[in-house]
Amino acid sequence: MSAPIVRLANRTASLAPLVARGWRDQLPTRDAIAKEYQFKDFNHAWRFMSAVALAAEKADHHPEWFNVYNRVQVTLSTHDADGCSERDVKLATFCDEVAEKL
Repeated sequence: MSAPIVRLANRTASLAPLVARGWRDQLPTRDAIAKEYQFKDFNHAWRFMSAVALAAEKADHHPEWFNVYNRVQVTLSTHDADGCSERDVKLATFCDEVAEKL
């Protein structure tokens, strides 16, 4: 059984560490968070996407993303929760961890 989906109780406090690392809150346009990563080249961008894809599949929580050469734009929102949830915070944190290692 999967973990329950937890909406952000205190959005500002929950997102503060992510915002400090370059994530943008998409409110009021959309209940989501987004970030653009820029890597050395396409291979590094692809390695980032591959690592995140494996974790996302395991968590059954998939990002919306767009890639051009060395840039990857990531948007996270939990569709089952109709907006941003703790699952997004967790995946965003993982994205940052992977990016730091590349």
